[in-house]
Amino acid sequence: MKSIRKILPFLKKYRWQVVIAMLAMLFLSVTDLLVPRQVQNIIDVGIAQRDTSAVLRISLLMIGLTLVSMGLAFVNTFVSMRVSESFAADLREKAYANIQSFSFANLDRLQTSELLVRLTSDINIVKMSVTMSMRILFRAPLMLVGSLFMLITTSPKLALLLLVMLPVVGILIWIFSNRARPLFRIVQEKLEKLNTVLHENIAGVRVVRAFVRSKHEKKRFNDANENLTTERIRVNRLMTFLMPTMILVINLGTVAMLWFGGNLVIDGALTTGQIVAFSNYLMMSMFPIMLLAMILPQYYAAIASMERVVEIIETKPTIVYPESASGEITEGRVVFEDVWMDYDGEQDEHLPVLQGISFTAEPGQNIAILGATGSGKSSLVNLIPRFYDPSQGRVLIDGVDVRSLSQPELRRNIAVALQDAILFSGTVAENICFGKPETNDEAIIAAAKAAQAHDFIMEKEDGYQSHVEQRGANFSGGQKQRLAIARALCVRPKILILDDSTSAVDVETEAEIQAALEELMVGRTSFIVAQRISTVLHADKILVLENGRIAAEGNHAELIKSSPIYQAIFHSQLGDGMEKVETLALQEVENA
Repeated sequence: MKSIRKILPFLKKYRWQVVIAMLAMLFLSVTDLLVPRQVQNIIDVGIAQRDTSAVLRISLLMIGLTLVSMGLAFVNTFVSMRVSESFAADLREKAYANIQSFSFANLDRLQTSELLVRLTSDINIVKMSVTMSMRILFRAPLMLVGSLFMLITTSPKLALLLLVMLPVVGILIWIFSNRARPLFRIVQEKLEKLNTVLHENIAGVRVVRAFVRSKHEKKRFNDANENLTTERIRVNRLMTFLMPTMILVINLGTVAMLWFGGNLVIDGALTTGQIVAFSNYLMMSMFPIMLLAMILPQYYAAIASMERVVEIIETKPTIVYPESASGEITEGRVVFEDVWMDYDGEQDEHLPVLQGISFTAEPGQNIAILGATGSGKSSLVNLIPRFYDPSQGRVLIDGVDVRSLSQPELRRNIAVALQDAILFSGTVAENICFGKPETNDEAIIAAAKAAQAHDFIMEKEDGYQSHVEQRGANFSGGQKQRLAIARALCVRPKILILDDSTSAVDVETEAEIQAALEELMVGRTSFIVAQRISTVLHADKILVLENGRIAAEGNHAELIKSSPIYQAIFHSQLGDGMEKVETLALQEVENA
């Protein structure tokens, strides 16, 4: 019920439409309850007394009631559907907006497939529950109370049958409810797992084919599918028990009513019209209960979905930006002061990702970060745009702690190109100016040329207006990386971060990109995370990371003399070229 209270405020803006739908349902219920009474009158007044005019008059009244009922049903249905669709749209918008505010730590915990299920399937289930509430859930108690009243006024003696029937039906629904509610949450969890497997399989289909793992992935999918099917069958098994049992109780009650009612008719204590009306009202009183039993599965599924949607809406980002910024980025000077980091946000003395990182990047410097896989290179640069916060220590930009800077200030002055280059559906030009949509064509082309992307873009039939397929499928890995670099350069940031963003580019093209960057990024601070040592040779400062610590710091000429780790990396990658480069390095030191 807690989740319902948190969802209801989204209906507040539609309260008058809800009132209209409820009033329409109220009058609809009244008109429906009047129909059996008119049937009684036709039998007892018209047919029994052979009064044709009474039959005609009452029949016309019934037709009028039916037409009014039809109009009210149309109003209720139309308004209910309109409200539920608008409500679902607002819920999706709120959930999506909150996801956009999530920090990387939030997204590490919530998988993409999980978010997709909650934004689509779960919200659709909640929407259906709103529709059912306005059309069925509100009508059921009205019809139940109204029909009970009509039953008592028709025949108080026969109405005593309900004292037996209602408790039996109520107990059945209570048993079903207690057993069904936890099952529906399990069903949604199994659906989420199925979507996770499906998402991973489709996204990694090339890897699956390359390693001939189709059978394995098919088994994973079949297992998840079978688990989901099993849980749904458990729910349906409850339904197969509940509905026939309820129908049996209702039929037994009808038989009892006809037996006792028939005797009352024979004794003259009840008219034929009354027993017909009573039979209709009995069905009307049982029908809402059957409806409630039928919609209980959807209702409990909606409760489970509401809880999952509310979790998304109420999840607070681990990174909170100040309402008013206390500084701005003007030069791009970056300072790390004794920075420690762990991905759970708390320092763990056994598994720190970064340990005591301290260094300074002066404005306009080119900082290269080198190290083995898992040494903390990406974690380090992720702290600069505040994708994560350090567990201890500070990251300063132009003397201001990044935690004191506003999000627009950070995003406007820091651009990032990642190794896994993500392209969006649209044109090439739209992807390049993604971070700065107002960029003119000249600036877009300049960024593309600097990233060595202009030539292959122009080879496309429509050039910069060429369509980018889903996930950039019509571009190679290296081309996507170059487009990602162009996207970062297009922002013209004070600080540029290239996180191994040239790993899929050949050495020659990488050298051309580096040469263009040296010209384009004059006066701007750049951080380059690299696996290839050829990428970092001309950097102003090289940070060599090992197990989350800075093992060595300096330029190439200094490190080639003083750092065994750097020497080992250099030798393993350049081999025979080492002596020549070492000689050049020594000359640079002597000249300095």
